[in-house]
Amino acid sequence: MILRPLAPRDVTEHADLLYVSFNFWYWKHGWGRDYFTCTPHDTAIFYRIYNDLSPGCSIAAFEPANGRMMGSCFYHPREHHVSLGIMSVHPNYLGKGVGRALVNHITDYTDKNGYQACRITSSAINMDSFSLYNRSGFVPRIVHQDMVLTVPETGMTAAPMAGQERVRVATLADVDGMGELEMAVSHIRRDQDYRYAIKNPHRVLQANVYENDQQGIDGFMISVKHPALNMLGPCVARSEAIALALIRHELERFRGTWTLFVVPMHNRTMVEQLYQWGAVNVETHLLSVRGEFHGVNGVNMPSFLPETG
Repeated sequence: MILRPLAPRDVTEHADLLYVSFNFWYWKHGWGRDYFTCTPHDTAIFYRIYNDLSPGCSIAAFEPANGRMMGSCFYHPREHHVSLGIMSVHPNYLGKGVGRALVNHITDYTDKNGYQACRITSSAINMDSFSLYNRSGFVPRIVHQDMVLTVPETGMTAAPMAGQERVRVATLADVDGMGELEMAVSHIRRDQDYRYAIKNPHRVLQANVYENDQQGIDGFMISVKHPALNMLGPCVARSEAIALALIRHELERFRGTWTLFVVPMHNRTMVEQLYQWGAVNVETHLLSVRGEFHGVNGVNMPSFLPETG
């Protein structure tokens, strides 16, 4: 296979690869419906946002005989770690070592550039991908449950959460505070991600912060609303109560549709409240880390767009 970074000319084929590979896997494993219910063209938003966030940080495998894209993956170098992104392999090339070649490229990059860790949030029910990452040295650290909630056209009927009045729209002046918060909670930071979400060049993201009495930041929530994905996260908060206030506020953005969120299973207060609001479980994911991991002192909900390991 030929390995090279993705280029603008690859956008359409990359979108098709995402669409076909995800829908194939979930049909094969009994979901009974497509993972992506949008058009293949809509999934191009993944390339656009990933490439905006980490220009040139992608690796794709191509068939030498015909130039077809066999598989691809983005990766995101951050202040202290590298986030390994969504891995896609075309069904026609499964079992041919494509995933292994892509992961090796990214872990080699991590090691050669002196990062403390490489992190990924990946499906816990896909044993092929679990084995791929685990054999590469990734150790599961946190288990998440993927929950979906449909918000009525009229909005949430549940009362606002305590502290919800402290939630406001994030500004660029908040970026440093958001980074300091995530360092305190999760021992990582990713200032360029917060800045990008606040600038929101594709008009699909939204960023809010939870402000304390001293005008410091005790939580933030980024969400995406797009035909390819409705999702809450990343969300970082000092407590479950703060995370719930951010979630309750953000749900109003999704009136008349559904949204996905990935919640750490050990945050039981959050899980029980989300059940009360009508959320249902659809899958499970693992935060796996290759290298240093210092735990989480609060709440950290990952996302897939933008990707957060």
